[in-house]
Amino acid sequence: MSSPKVLYGFHAVGVRLKTAPKSIIEIYFEPTRRDARMRQFLERATEAGARLIEADGLRLSKLCGSHGHQGVAARVEALPQITSLDDLLDSLTEPPLLLVLDGITDPHNLGACLRVADGAGAHAVIAPKDHAAGINATVAKVASGAAETMPYFMVTNLARTLNELKERSIWITGTSDDAPQTLYQVDLKGPTALVLGAEGDGMRQLTRKTCDQLVSIPMKGAVESLNVSVASGVCLYEALRQRG
Repeated sequence: MSSPKVLYGFHAVGVRLKTAPKSIIEIYFEPTRRDARMRQFLERATEAGARLIEADGLRLSKLCGSHGHQGVAARVEALPQITSLDDLLDSLTEPPLLLVLDGITDPHNLGACLRVADGAGAHAVIAPKDHAAGINATVAKVASGAAETMPYFMVTNLARTLNELKERSIWITGTSDDAPQTLYQVDLKGPTALVLGAEGDGMRQLTRKTCDQLVSIPMKGAVESLNVSVASGVCLYEALRQRG
C-alpha cells in the first residue's frame, strides 16, 4: 500500500474533500487565520467528517516543505490510479485528447499544465521519465486539485510512445515557432495528441521528427513565445472549441 502523502493549499485539499473525503487521514489548519475562506473550508471539512488538527505556520511549513500552504494542509492516502496508458485509451468512448510535454522540468509549469489539461477535458498528460518533473507537493499545490484527477504518465521512451499512439490512429501535432501553419488551420476534432516543448528549447529533435504535423501559435506582440502552460491552454481549448 502506498505511503500517505501531503496536500496543501485550499484548492488541492478542497478537491480531495470533494472527490474522496474518506481518503483524508487528517487536516492541519492555522487557527489564527479566521477569515471567511478559512471558516467555509473548516465547515466543509467538518461536514465531511475529517479529523481537524490545529497547527502553527512553522509546523505547516515543515509538513509541506513550503511556505505556500495558505494555512491548510492534509495527510491523505494515495488514490487508486489507472496505471497504464493503454488501459486508459481502451476505456475511452470519445476521440482521445492528450497533452504531451517534452522537457518540462519545472514543477510549477507542470502543475499549471495539469490544471489547464483538466479544465479543457484532456484525457491524460504524457511526459518522458528522463526529461520531466514528477508529481510532488508543489505540483499538487499549483495544479489546484488537478494532480488528483488528471492521469499523468511518465514513459521511458517518448518517441516510441508517440509511434504507439500513431498505431491507434491518434494524430500527433507538435508546436513550433517555425511551423508552416498555425494552430487555427488544422483539424483537432479527431484523436489528437498535442506536443509541447520547454519554453526556449522547444521539443527535442527526435520528438519533433516523430510528429505528424507542426503548428505555431500566432504571436502578434513583441514577445516571441508563451509560457508552456499558457501555450497548452491555447492549444487544448482550441481542440475543445472545435469539438463543440
